[in-house]
Parts: sequence; structure tokens; C-alpha cells
Amino acid sequence: MKVSPSPDDDYQTIEIKLSERWQVYYRLQELGVTCACQSNQPLQIKMTSPLGVLQVWNVVRQQTTPRTQLIEWLETCWRTNLPVDSNLKKNYEN
Repeated sequence: MKVSPSPDDDYQTIEIKLSERWQVYYRLQELGVTCACQSNQPLQIKMTSPLGVLQVWNVVRQQTTPRTQLIEWLETCWRTNLPVDSNLKKNYEN
């Protein structure tokens, strides 16, 4: 994924494969991220908040990362032992 400023300063250009571009575009639309995509043109995204940047990163990552790597990442998350607040644990168990 390549990100660069577009001629319109409000938007960033994201260059991804054509086969992935429309899926990313439609998912970002569902999430409420302002973006534009025209035939044979790179995806244009307006990033206005840290949450929007995170959403763009996550959607692009899900579309461009091989499934095996995504599975490995998820399994690593499941194995990670983080301290759990005892009150949170009680609420979850009930």
C-alpha cells in the first residue's frame, strides 16, 4: 500500500491493487469514512481523525494481507496473557 497526498489537500491517495480497491472503498463507505474511487484511478480517502486513520489501516490490511498471516496474528492475540481487572472478569463471567 502506498499513501501519498493528492492534489486536493484534504484527501490522501492510496494505491492498492485494482482487485482490492473496490472492496476497500465499499467497506470504508460502510464505516462512514469519506472516500472516492473512479475507474482506473487510485483510491482517494479523507482522513479526518485518528479513528479514521485506524479504520483505513485495518480495512486495507484485511484486504491485502494473506489469510495465513491474519490467522497467525489472531492466534497470537488469543495467546497473549494480559492482566485482567478482577471486576471486569466478574462481570464477564456473569
